[in-house]
Amino acid sequence: MGKFEIKKDKAGKFRFNLKSGNGQVILSSEAYNTKAACENGIASVKKNASDDNRYERKEGKNGAPFFNLKAANSQVIGSSEMYSSTSAMENGIASVKKNAPDASVEDIS
Repeated sequence: MGKFEIKKDKAGKFRFNLKSGNGQVILSSEAYNTKAACENGIASVKKNASDDNRYERKEGKNGAPFFNLKAANSQVIGSSEMYSSTSAMENGIASVKKNAPDASVEDIS
């Protein structure tokens, strides 16, 4: 089962990572000023993860595929790593869909 980890970055802002059951990071957030805002981001990921229309499939400058998960207001709530192939990216999206809705939250900030 997946889990969200809340942590503080060097600038003192809050971020979360969604990790799959094997501990791999499958989605990372932007920086939030407060822990409450970060927790709202996690709630939004849980709510939107199962909707395929919320995934924006993109290509990095180096041609590597990645995706963003967007909320109903089109704001990005999480981004993936760069993948080696489109099929690997699709597997990442499937992993977010599977892990996010029931993932636990661990606060390590």
